Amino acid sequence: MIGVWVNALTVVAGGVIGTLLRGGIPEKFRLIIHHALALCVLVIGISGAIAADSMMGVIVSVVAGSAIGEWLRIEDGLDKLGAWAQRRLARGDDGFSQGFVSATLLFCVGAMAVVGSLEAGMSGKADTLLAKSALDGVSAAIFASTLGPGVILSAVPLTLYQGGIALLAGQISGFLSENVIAQMSAVGSLLIIGLGMNMFGLTKERIRVGNMLPAMVVILAYQPAAEWLARLFA
Repeated sequence: MIGVWVNALTVVAGGVIGTLLRGGIPEKFRLIIHHALALCVLVIGISGAIAADSMMGVIVSVVAGSAIGEWLRIEDGLDKLGAWAQRRLARGDDGFSQGFVSATLLFCVGAMAVVGSLEAGMSGKADTLLAKSALDGVSAAIFASTLGPGVILSAVPLTLYQGGIALLAGQISGFLSENVIAQMSAVGSLLIIGLGMNMFGLTKERIRVGNMLPAMVVILAYQPAAEWLARLFA
């Protein structure tokens, strides 16, 4: 859970810094910090993905999960949820609630929040959430420099959201083998690579990482089945 608390603290710190720098943060600093963090995200994703015991499981899960997510249009749903909340909760005010809602959506609605929280709950790994913390801290500073202290308050729903996922993951981890958890981490790491590529704009079209989230569920079914078949035909 350390990653959850660090994430909340960096949002608060970034929000305070941004509020004090209400005049704005120079674009050149935003860009270089963004690129530096994108490099860190890529390294975390690659290091986790190559540690997979069975790449076949990762491939099957990501391909099947992506197809399911595309069919369900998960990313479109997340975008619509964000737009709806923005219209309903942040209209016609002085910027406080707009900063709160915009920052909350930015920090909570995304694959990194889900994957990082699952990893934290199941294996205790905080790498993904720590990388996300750095990203969110910078984003909080940028948001607060224009929208004010409402951004700081977004740390509350962020903690409840990610902490809830981590606690739930911790409850079910006792029913899963270490190999299943390791494979889930590898699948999540592959999604993190996609996020890093999006941050750099390395692809002609943005990778719809949100639609790949079902891969985290598919591996839960695939890996135990693969282990059972291996024992059966051993």
